[in-house]
Amino acid sequence: MYQVFDEASAPAASGDRVKAVLRELKRQQLKAFLVPHSDQHQNEFLPPSEERLAWLTGFTGSAGVAIVTDNGSALFVDGRYILQAPRQVDTDIFEVLQIPKAKPSEWLKGTLVRGNAVGYDPRLHTISEIERLTKTLDAAGIRLTPVDENPIDKIWGKDRPAPPRAEIFAQPMELAGKGTGEKLMQVQMDLVDAGHDAVLLTAPESICWLFNYRGGDIKHTPVALAYAIVPAKGRPTLFIDPDKVGEPMRIALKPFTEIAKPEDLDGALKALAESGAKVRLDPGSAPMRFATVLEAGGGKHVSGDDPCILPKAIKTEAEQEGARRAHLRDGVAMARFLAWLDEVAETGRVDEVSAAIKLEDFRRETGQLKDISFDTIAASGPHGAVVHYRPTTDSKRVLDKNSLFLIDSGGQYVDGTTDITRTVAVGKPTAEMKRHYGLVLRSHIAIAAARFPAGTRGQDLDPFARGPLWTAGLDFDHGTGHGVGSYLSVHEGPQRLSRLGTEELEPGMILSNEPGYYREDEYGIRLENLVLVRPAEAIEGGERKMLSFETLTLVPFDRRLIDPKQLLTWELAWLNDYHARPREDRAAHRQRRPALAPPRHRTDRLALK
Repeated sequence: MYQVFDEASAPAASGDRVKAVLRELKRQQLKAFLVPHSDQHQNEFLPPSEERLAWLTGFTGSAGVAIVTDNGSALFVDGRYILQAPRQVDTDIFEVLQIPKAKPSEWLKGTLVRGNAVGYDPRLHTISEIERLTKTLDAAGIRLTPVDENPIDKIWGKDRPAPPRAEIFAQPMELAGKGTGEKLMQVQMDLVDAGHDAVLLTAPESICWLFNYRGGDIKHTPVALAYAIVPAKGRPTLFIDPDKVGEPMRIALKPFTEIAKPEDLDGALKALAESGAKVRLDPGSAPMRFATVLEAGGGKHVSGDDPCILPKAIKTEAEQEGARRAHLRDGVAMARFLAWLDEVAETGRVDEVSAAIKLEDFRRETGQLKDISFDTIAASGPHGAVVHYRPTTDSKRVLDKNSLFLIDSGGQYVDGTTDITRTVAVGKPTAEMKRHYGLVLRSHIAIAAARFPAGTRGQDLDPFARGPLWTAGLDFDHGTGHGVGSYLSVHEGPQRLSRLGTEELEPGMILSNEPGYYREDEYGIRLENLVLVRPAEAIEGGERKMLSFETLTLVPFDRRLIDPKQLLTWELAWLNDYHARPREDRAAHRQRRPALAPPRHRTDRLALK
């Protein structure tokens, strides 16, 4: 199994742990301390040794920050986790607040007084984050103070898990589509054009992409924890635990980079600072500590984007073809699961955990699954309203008759990363369920069928997915879509479909399309496919070429929940065309598998009645 279903949350321990943290803060003359869900690389998913927020609060979501003070403590989460967090933490200790309605800086200003000091670990917060917070707190006379040793690490002590040390392995040229030498040239040209002497890379996905390798340090995300300094001229240096680099990879990397230990990084940065080099740090991803190291060497960093982020997001032709193969393979596994679910869902013998395990089994039977891309969200009935609900052996529900079942899952294959959500009926759905499903389906189709000019940003398209819901007085509290990597992170920037999505969408980018609707304590509906941005094409009778999306995911929607009368004529045509695609593409799938369309998810054409 690639996932476990033990309860990871331990809120009962929070009381003693918070008291221990407060004692340490008093010793350091601090009135408050920030505990983010992050590590030195700003990973979304963390190795066990970096799960400080979960250790302290019991909250296991992938984003959030806690603030501990002797005058009360708070946990800040976004809309995805506003239902989950209060169920996982002791709310007598932590007030749970939703970002952006509530802001940590404003909470601190209302809780502390002038002259108070707020401690933070400079390894765990980005430069831009600390600069913003400093500006706000300075105006209130509150100091933001870096600590040399994180008090949580000190208290956690010997019980803290060891750091990961998985060995790295090559991502072949035929899958990457671009060699390390070509990628390095692209990065160095970026530095030369900007007048920068070097860049410090801190994001593991960027480094894996640049040097065409993958790792195993993060659960479900094939990356290795490392750093790299790439000069505008000359050889880069990869700072990585030597135990992670076997002889084959050492030979493969030798033509392109020097290899050093992570503990040598500070010295290398100080040497660059002393030489007067302009060293680029991405303020949105680089930890504040590295800016401090450069200043200690008598230099200063220059701000600039990680030069790997955008090239990594724009997939090569090889990566695009790999994604198509991965989604066809994954679609067969998902369709087999839906066929199985149709047969057993109403027996009362299937629960959320057994369903998640069965889906993983179907993916394993492809013979090409390397991992799942995240812990499966298998949510029956009211659990579906918890956006990132994760079933455990303690929380699992049996699939009820006449309910909805939401399953959000994905696979990691060497040729692509998948992510798909389907909501299906167990038994007979109510008219209200069908109405809400129809609105979400219309929202999904609005994105899938969109045509848009060059220069369009994710925030420009996000309203497309909300229009049908807004018209009905409904909405959802998460982004419409996130970027997806190529056998890398299932959540990739800079592209996204969101109110915050400022990056222009370019051909080759892969994103999710996942609008939803969540009725607290009753059910959740989310419909997710991955889409690929296609090059601009002329439209008959038009004057400008327009970009569009190719839908990569090939899995039918549950027609038991579709009332054709809810759909406009063109929306119904899109749906029928989409359901016809698996028949056309199945011939390219060489494995012997059942038809992509399970019995009650059949893909014959729907008609308006």
